[in-house]
Amino acid sequence: MSADALDGQTARPAINPWIVALTVTLATFMEVLDTSIANVALPHMAGSLSVSVHESTWVLTSYLVANAVILPLSGWLSSIIGRKRFYLSCVVLFTASSALCGMATSIEQLVLFRVLQGLAGGGLQPSEQAILMDTFPPAKRGMAMAVYTLAILVAPVLGPTLGGYITENYSWRWIFYINLPVGLTSVVLSSLLLSDPPYLKAQQAARKGQPFRMDFIGLGLLTIGLASLELMLDKGQEHDWFDSRFIVWLCAIAAAALIATIFWELRHPAPIINLRLFRDRNFSAAAVCVFFAFAVLYGSNVLLPQMLQTLMGYSALNAGLVLSPAGLVTMLEMPLIGLMLSRGVDARKMIIAGLATVGVASMWMSGLNLGVSPGMVISPRNIQTLGAGMMFVPLNLAAYAFIPKEQVNNASGLFSLVRNEGSSIGVAITNTLLQRRTQFHQLRLTEHLHPMNPMASRWLTGLSGTLGNHGSDPVIARRQGLGMMYRIVQQQAAAVSYLDMFWLFSMLSFAVIPLVLLMKRSASDGGSIAVH
Repeated sequence: MSADALDGQTARPAINPWIVALTVTLATFMEVLDTSIANVALPHMAGSLSVSVHESTWVLTSYLVANAVILPLSGWLSSIIGRKRFYLSCVVLFTASSALCGMATSIEQLVLFRVLQGLAGGGLQPSEQAILMDTFPPAKRGMAMAVYTLAILVAPVLGPTLGGYITENYSWRWIFYINLPVGLTSVVLSSLLLSDPPYLKAQQAARKGQPFRMDFIGLGLLTIGLASLELMLDKGQEHDWFDSRFIVWLCAIAAAALIATIFWELRHPAPIINLRLFRDRNFSAAAVCVFFAFAVLYGSNVLLPQMLQTLMGYSALNAGLVLSPAGLVTMLEMPLIGLMLSRGVDARKMIIAGLATVGVASMWMSGLNLGVSPGMVISPRNIQTLGAGMMFVPLNLAAYAFIPKEQVNNASGLFSLVRNEGSSIGVAITNTLLQRRTQFHQLRLTEHLHPMNPMASRWLTGLSGTLGNHGSDPVIARRQGLGMMYRIVQQQAAAVSYLDMFWLFSMLSFAVIPLVLLMKRSASDGGSIAVH
């Protein structure tokens, strides 16, 4: 049977497909959790391995670089060695490298093992998407993708809280060791339950007897470009961006390599990544939407814990407890979203509603102040997460609505790469703009602090008098008053900067909505795709 004849088939497992879905989601949840759980443990790692906190950040950078490099290659690797074999290899390597990370005795060892962990983890998400698309018939893909979305939305929320609890009560090494039972369980279940779909088996059979050809130039250009881009994004703010020759060189290398990759891959007869998939307007529009959506979501994931801890006096654990209810909202929401899509609700309307909800929630956050109660932070965060769940499931379905079956692996790798880069760029821009806006607001606030301002003079005189009444020398009391005034200015400048970022997130969410209107309606005959 030809690949074309197999295009419309869905791999029907001998067992319940929901067992397959939970099996592959287990490993994906473990991998996404690991991207955020290590953040809070960096100071503990630095002290244990006798390095600076600055040096310990390579533990995060190495993982992100390796993760970004492997994402677009996962589809090609699956087609070469088989998707089940590739997926199992990723789970085994991720589990083994997690154990090695926990046993590392130097920063060099830890960074090396994190590279291996990132390479393995990068293949899990796109593989799971492709497996779910092939395992479930079109009418049930909404519920299947809801399970997948549950993992990628809940894990980043729980990561910092779980990481903080483990490092404070046990050891940073246990943030890696907890992957072992999950990984071993996933290996056993995956080896028993997964199988390659007919069209992949046909593709592999067709390759037998043919000479192996590999696009080494495309692979090299893509690896150099993505690695340079990820390094630039992760280290840019630390090196003051383009005032650093290191960042300028990384930017130039990334731009040249990625542009060359595009031209090379579009002309190559057997490319490593199939960029022609972006000709499908559903896939392109969904990719742009998910890029900005993850930039907003991960930017918020960075901002809220920082704001709670640095400006409002929350501990890491308490900040995590304030943000954790959003994970519960996602868990309750996903089955309903999947059911609605399976019943034929227009996916485009759900995407628009989700983006609008995220925009409204972000606008709500832009009105917070430093005196709000925990409940006033929990409410908009829950609404924002509710909106994220409303759009991510239909976005995943819409992206693959018109992709040929034999290109699902390539499409899942590209889509995951776009989502990953959206989160990386979102975090990088968030951190940069936050500092720049803090400097701007601090400058504007200090313009009004001069002796000719009666309110400022009266406040300083009153505070100095109070300090003097408690035994301070008048001169020292005035200096203490000036110091307290400056700290308040810094705090208020930072607070307004956080609110500026939430306002920007709101505008980005609303700006992406028109792109959804570019998506096509698909035919809906006989339990078809839930994108109408």
